[in-house]
Amino acid sequence: MMPTTSEFDARASATATPIRVLVAKPGLDGHDRGAKIVARALRDAGMEVIYTGIRQTPDQIAEAALQEDVEAIGLSIHSGAHLELFPRIMNALRIRGLGDIPVYAGGIIPPSDVPRVKSFGIREVFGPGTALDAIVTAVRAGAHAERASRGL
Repeated sequence: MMPTTSEFDARASATATPIRVLVAKPGLDGHDRGAKIVARALRDAGMEVIYTGIRQTPDQIAEAALQEDVEAIGLSIHSGAHLELFPRIMNALRIRGLGDIPVYAGGIIPPSDVPRVKSFGIREVFGPGTALDAIVTAVRAGAHAERASRGL
């Protein structure tokens, strides 16, 4: 008897390498409840999540991404320093050869700032109230595209 499609999917999921995602809180922002909720949702979706904790510098975030060999990065910010910190993070990633890794942002980012944030290379910006499924779907799609670009 042939296995069903769902059995094939289950086998593929069991043998697939989990997507590695770095979740970071740049700057002096100490509010991390949202970042922890997103990190848990990503983990519950089968991803391996590395949470750096609060008050990370751009270089610390980029270095953690390099050391942990991540396939996606999530940045959470509530301090209003996103226009200062995000370009520095993206530059630190590029310096380390990680400029193609998909980076996502969330937190309190005014809608008027979103186009500018995306111009830095941030793939998507998720505001308060974004469905966790939407975040998981975006991160999964970005990581799969990153893997495909590397021939994996």
